[in-house]
Amino acid sequence: MSILQQLQSPAELKDLSQGELEQLTAELREKIISTVSATGGHLASSLGVVELTVALHRVLNSPEDKIVWDVGHQAYAHKLLTGRLEQFHTLRQLGGISGFPKRQESPHDAFDVGHSSTSISAALGMAAARDCQNKQQKMVAVIGDGSLTGGLAFEGLNHAGHLNKNLIVVLNDNEMSISPNVGAISSLISRKLTSELAVRLKKEAENFLNHVPRFGKDLLKVARRAEEALKGFFTPGMLFEALGFEYVGPLNGHRLDQLVDAFENVVNLDGPVLVHVVSRKGRGYQPAEENPSLFHGIGPFDRETGVPQASKGGKTSYTGVFGKTLVQQAEQDERIVAITAAMLEGTGLKDFSQCYPDRFFDVGIAEQHAVTFAAGLASQGLRPTVALYSTFLQRAYDNVVHDVALQNLPVTFAIDRAGLVGADGPTHHGVFDFSYLRHIPNLTIMAPRDELELQRAMVTATTVEGPFAYRYPRGQALGLPLGDLPAAADIGRGEKLRDGTDGVVFALGVVCRDALQAAAVLEKEGLSLAVIDARFLAPLDRSMISDEARRTGLVFTVEENVLAGGFGSAILELLAEEQLTPRVLRMGLPDSFVEQGTQQELRALCGIDGPGIAKQIRKFCNMAKPEPSEESSN
Repeated sequence: MSILQQLQSPAELKDLSQGELEQLTAELREKIISTVSATGGHLASSLGVVELTVALHRVLNSPEDKIVWDVGHQAYAHKLLTGRLEQFHTLRQLGGISGFPKRQESPHDAFDVGHSSTSISAALGMAAARDCQNKQQKMVAVIGDGSLTGGLAFEGLNHAGHLNKNLIVVLNDNEMSISPNVGAISSLISRKLTSELAVRLKKEAENFLNHVPRFGKDLLKVARRAEEALKGFFTPGMLFEALGFEYVGPLNGHRLDQLVDAFENVVNLDGPVLVHVVSRKGRGYQPAEENPSLFHGIGPFDRETGVPQASKGGKTSYTGVFGKTLVQQAEQDERIVAITAAMLEGTGLKDFSQCYPDRFFDVGIAEQHAVTFAAGLASQGLRPTVALYSTFLQRAYDNVVHDVALQNLPVTFAIDRAGLVGADGPTHHGVFDFSYLRHIPNLTIMAPRDELELQRAMVTATTVEGPFAYRYPRGQALGLPLGDLPAAADIGRGEKLRDGTDGVVFALGVVCRDALQAAAVLEKEGLSLAVIDARFLAPLDRSMISDEARRTGLVFTVEENVLAGGFGSAILELLAEEQLTPRVLRMGLPDSFVEQGTQQELRALCGIDGPGIAKQIRKFCNMAKPEPSEESSN
């Protein structure tokens, strides 16, 4: 009989035997693998923390006690244990449950996450709030070793050590290799040092030594040094203890009995504690264990073989075009260097790193550092390209302004995953970059409509003696043939893609093809619209925009960005400055966070695909929707 299917709440874990808990971990893994093989998702990280998740819920009392999962892509077992088994098949789908913890979804999700390095700060804030309210909750932050490369994590550690609040930080170390003997000894030491008897004896010994006349304080110092030497000999805990944490570990992240023992002891300790757990990504599913990078975030795959399902069409992705083109550029210009923040394959830089290892830098999950590091490179004559996802570039906004734009340094920002990214949902949609970048002085911004224009943007960036940004979406390009690198674009010049007499559509980025589709449909209904690819967000093509607005008196804008402060807003500002007053309709993303779903579903939902654009224009122009023809209805 399935234990998972019988569970009504995580509190019931306290009544299970060790054997039943082990059976539960196997059932959790099977459910995660079978579901993610159908829906896609973050598999390797979730499989690696099954025992850790069960141990935490066995010892804690969720939702009264709070567990904050850093990034949250490892929280699938947590979701299954907290009442979402029946909905788990809807993972990352439109109208389904999120791939990340989400407070709106469950009281067991203590904090909304999706970006790295936030858990310690959030959990510390919860601990401080608990103490202000005289409550007794346990606060736990679970953070991976990769997320510790983010500066925010160390800011949280530093402040936690200073405040000395009761807080448990679980370091899920899934990269370090540790031998069985050292792991066993460290586990034994950790459990003994955290037992109730050991803690009491330690405090009594400290109290005794403190009261020994003349030599007591010196003896206490010697005792503490001896303890540190013993623990430091076996463990890397000296760093964390220097920050004010009691260090426990490393523990075998797949020994459920050891984890439960350690947490039962740790929850009784005073002050901040760091529990170091060594786990293996993809644990229990061989393809994921052998290739954890592939199975970190993967689409649907064959359950038996682990082979990903082939994407439809077989076209090269925009990311792939970027990576290949940057290698071509580097062949011609030795000043070009590339930087990523722990997203080597995700940003398409694997080939570059292999061809030019001395000109490639992976700075870890540290976007702020990536940008300022690039500024340092550029100040000495190099041409760095910083490849980041749009949603992660948000984290380095001040660095873009203060360290790059203010000094007018030639740093190129390759902004991947711009627009609606799909199943990862609102934490990963790159829908704000137009708004947070376009007002920065010295920064030139392009948004190519296809892969050929992406190459053109990349070439254009090398001709500008200042900061340059181009953004492109997730997913397949159009499949246009690519040859030699194209000529650079004229800075700030748009391109008319279609002529029309009744009005004009200004589009920017990949929505140009949707605007063309809508214009073709509306032409048959009696409305003739010109379509212009603005190409640049900054600077805008003032003369073309003004001339077309003056000529037609009817202006539409389309963008895959929030409307607030975006491309359409820039057009309105330009028209106001030119004292032009055409009728204007802006189309883009709403003033709300867009949920998860496929990119096609979300674009349709927001009305920025071809049919959606046509529908909005009809409504604005008071055009009756045409009746479907007999041919189209069959």
